[in-house]
Amino acid sequence: METNRKIRVGHVIGVKMDKTAVVAIETLKRHRLYGKTIRRVVKYKAHDENNTCKLGDKVKIIETRPLSREKRWRVSEIITRKEVAEVKPQEII
Repeated sequence: METNRKIRVGHVIGVKMDKTAVVAIETLKRHRLYGKTIRRVVKYKAHDENNTCKLGDKVKIIETRPLSREKRWRVSEIITRKEVAEVKPQEII
């Protein structure tokens, strides 16, 4: 039995909760009358079992059964990691 689950790709914007990542999905749409491109950002809470997501990572999320009051998505894979420069506090000053 094949299920058609929705799949979205977005960036992680929050990882402060345990086993949860907040993923922002950005869509671009043309205004019907004026033709201007409008950016729409929707935030989803996705289940991240091992807390592997970091801020700025590009992830693929997949629709799943309700896991809590707001979680209806699960992180299926991390597409790219955000590169963070390792800087010591003495080098900043």
